[in-house]
Order: sequence, then C-alpha cells, then structure tokens
Amino acid sequence: MSALSQEGMPSPRPNTYFDGGAALYDRSRPAYPDALIKRIVSTMPGLEVLDVGSGSGIEARQFKTAGCTVLGVDPDAQMAEHTRGAGVEVEVERFETWEPAGRTFDAVVAGTAWHWVDPSAGTAKAAQVLRPGGLLAPFHHSSLTPAELADAAGMAFPGWKTRAADAYRKVAPDSLFDHDGRRKSPFELYQPLFDEMADAIRRTGCFSEPELWRFDWEQTYTRDEWLAVLPTQGVLAKLPQDELDRVLDAVGTVIDGMGGSFSLPYATVAVTAVRIDAG
Repeated sequence: MSALSQEGMPSPRPNTYFDGGAALYDRSRPAYPDALIKRIVSTMPGLEVLDVGSGSGIEARQFKTAGCTVLGVDPDAQMAEHTRGAGVEVEVERFETWEPAGRTFDAVVAGTAWHWVDPSAGTAKAAQVLRPGGLLAPFHHSSLTPAELADAAGMAFPGWKTRAADAYRKVAPDSLFDHDGRRKSPFELYQPLFDEMADAIRRTGCFSEPELWRFDWEQTYTRDEWLAVLPTQGVLAKLPQDELDRVLDAVGTVIDGMGGSFSLPYATVAVTAVRIDAG
C-alpha cells in the first residue's frame, strides 16, 4: 500500500508531537517497561515526581498508577492540556526556565525528552529541586527500524535503499548512518546522548556516580501501527509532506514483505544518579 490517497494525491499529514498532535503521539508511542517504573519508585525516598517534558502523559500516568504524585513540566500547551485530562497537573514552561517556587521532589524523570533539555542547565535545575537522596532518572527508548530487522533476517526488499534509506540520509545524515553508509545500531545512536547526560551529572558535583539501567522488551506492530509511529519521531516530524510520503511508502513496502507486521526489539535505558549534596 502507498502513503498516497486513491486519487494519487498526498494524504493529509497527521499531526505530530511538534505541531500539537497529542492524541496521535499518545496512542502511537509505547509505554515504558513496568520494571523501570517499579525500580525508580523503589529507589526514590518518597513519592513526589517531577516529570520533565511530560508530553502526552504516557510516563506520568504510569507513575500515577504506581502511587506517585506527579507534576509535569512541558513547553507545549496542547500536550499539557491533554495530560491534564488524565488528572496530572502540568505547568507550561521549558524546564531550564521553569520556576519551582521552593518546591522539591523525590525524583526528576524524563521519558524520551531529556535530549530537548540543555544538559548542563537541566541537570543543575534537577539538582536544585531534588531532595537529598532524590533520584534523577531520564530514560529513553531505543530500537531497530524495520529495515534493520529485514537486514538482520537476511531478507532483501528491492527499492529500500534507494527510497527509504536515501530519505533518511537526507534528513539525518550524521545520526542514522556512518559516512560509509552503514546503518548505526540503536545503541550507537543513543550512546553519545547517554555519555553527555552522565558527564553533565558528574559536573554538578551534586550526584552519585551515574548508572545506566537497561530494560529489554519487544512490541509487535502492524503496518498501519508503525506508519502512525513514524511521523511522531523527531527525525521525520519536520519533513515536507512529499518526503514523509516517500519514507512511509518505502517502509510500508518493507512491512508488507514481512507479512504485514513485525516484532520490534526495544531497549529502554535510564541514566540515573542520586542527589547526595543538600547544599
């Protein structure tokens, strides 16, 4: 199937995280492993959580279900309104400039959002609002793409490299591919981010040595479910409509060749540290 309409015209582009499509983001993005949520809650000295970049409220609802009181901070007013609908308080502001007004928390978390925060300013703000013994725990999903799954299985899909791969290279030549055209693994993609986060934590002098917590799991996607996920991803969210259609069409062809669905391995990785300096 194609990303084009039956009349051959580009289909309307769905809303994404970046233009206020909170409902699409909420229903297409996966939740976080229960084991991650439980480990964070068991490590916190109390149950008050500050969720940085709370977005559509995926992880905020999970922490709330685990018995926590959650305050979200997000710069997107539409996202904030969506999350408030689930009973989570959200303040609209960038975390770096957000005013805590003397409030402190037992954990500062961020679900696939810390890469939008200035690492030095964000970590310093987290140190400011965490109670002694409080936990800083930004976490991110990382996963393979359908093309990488096909390659791993030794499957050949004519046209993939000239259609989807070229489109990916155009929008993210230094993130998804090495200069020789080799696809990077998910952990290669995210390792610089994890290293930067850990280095920023160390520089504050206010935290224990950072630890990486990793949780492996899988999720099965149908063709339509995966094509709904792609426009919510940062690398594709700002593509012109014709380029987005090109990627969706090529990815859809790959998934059709896999039988219409695939199981996607995920690793959710948290960079964690405990607040050790009350000063």
